[in-house]
Amino acid sequence: MTTTTTTTPPRRSKLRTSLQRIRNEPGLGRNVVIVLVLLALALVTGGIILGNQRFTLPWTDRYVVHAAFEASPGISPGNGQEVRVAGVIVGQIAEAEIGPDGKARLELDMEPGTQVYDNARLVLRPKSPLNEMYVEIAPGGPPGRLVPSGGDLPVTNTDRPVQVDEVLAHLDGEARRGLTQLLAESDVALASAPQALPGGLDATAGVTEKLQPVVMQLDQRRETLRRLVTALGQISTAVGANDSRLTDVAGSLQTTLSALAENDQPLDSALGQLPDLTAQLRAATTEVQGLADQLDPTLRNVQAASNDLPEALSRLEGTAHQLDATIDAAAPVVQKATPVVADLRPYVADLNRALPSLERTTSQLEPFTGTLLDYLPDVGAFFVNTRDIVSLRDGNGGILRGILTFNPETLLPPPANLVGTAGGPITGPLGPSDEPVPAPVVGQALDQVPSPLVGSR
Repeated sequence: MTTTTTTTPPRRSKLRTSLQRIRNEPGLGRNVVIVLVLLALALVTGGIILGNQRFTLPWTDRYVVHAAFEASPGISPGNGQEVRVAGVIVGQIAEAEIGPDGKARLELDMEPGTQVYDNARLVLRPKSPLNEMYVEIAPGGPPGRLVPSGGDLPVTNTDRPVQVDEVLAHLDGEARRGLTQLLAESDVALASAPQALPGGLDATAGVTEKLQPVVMQLDQRRETLRRLVTALGQISTAVGANDSRLTDVAGSLQTTLSALAENDQPLDSALGQLPDLTAQLRAATTEVQGLADQLDPTLRNVQAASNDLPEALSRLEGTAHQLDATIDAAAPVVQKATPVVADLRPYVADLNRALPSLERTTSQLEPFTGTLLDYLPDVGAFFVNTRDIVSLRDGNGGILRGILTFNPETLLPPPANLVGTAGGPITGPLGPSDEPVPAPVVGQALDQVPSPLVGSR
């Protein structure tokens, strides 16, 4: 017979023993349930409180920026003092310390996704009259660079509020006592404030406005006195360090005065010439003024012309380029025309002598040209119709055509004394010819013309 033994883990055995004890012992189970409920309530309450206090878990990813301030009054790190961007809470002030330059250095713990640039502006503001502070951030933007997590912003990017004690610190003892007495008696003075205070405030405002120039003058006088005392201190320091140079200057001044005393007559003569020089300078100034008056219209015209000059120059530039191309194209023509012009020079003199006679002739042609002007349309129509008659082309294309004219002179034999007949000389523009013509020229021409050419098509 085989026996099987089962081994139970020690932890499970302890848990089972504890459950059996709670179940078997009277009242213990109820107490355990109450404790568990209270523990659950404590955890929920603690979570709500930590959530309202903006508790940050150590392992949470955060965006951290360190900012330097001149001073950080009212800062209490770790107490949930806010960091706002455009009025929205994005984080809290996690730590405050003194930087290497003696300025306050605040660690601003913000939510991921918040972006702050190196041209951002940080202002420390009070949230309540109890001097509870928060940091307002204007995050900036391009062209500034993004500040990485853990980066620093200098004190030039931050501002802080002025505290009341800082204002009172500038008052002397008498002013502080007066202010204390004023605050102590303000309760009595303000008892009848609704009736008396408005008129008093109006009067105070009027007096303050009247005293404003006086205060400005006093402030200016104080600044002037401060500069004067500073200058006197610098002069005194310079004089104390340069007493030997002052002695030399005094000796040189005495020598100069002695030289002036010895040359007083030339100096008087020069001073006597000053009035004449002044009159000449005044006359020259008057002439210069007149010249300036004449130059003003010219300068105005030049200014007006300068407004149109750029456009004209741009147009002239295009014209110059076109002219340059024209000159390049005309250069061969000019080179070839040079001999022709040289050959025409002898005719120019004759033409000049003929111009007066030609001018008189053309002046007498005006009545004839006026009379012929009315017939120009008819003359133009004649030439157009004549061109159509003798043209070798029509709507169907080109063809050889001509006009054959018959009259008694061409049909009958010409007399023996006419030009162009047999036995007679041929005369014409080219002069006489010794060779006789055996037959009429016109007849031979008609015999040689093919029959299709006689008449029209």
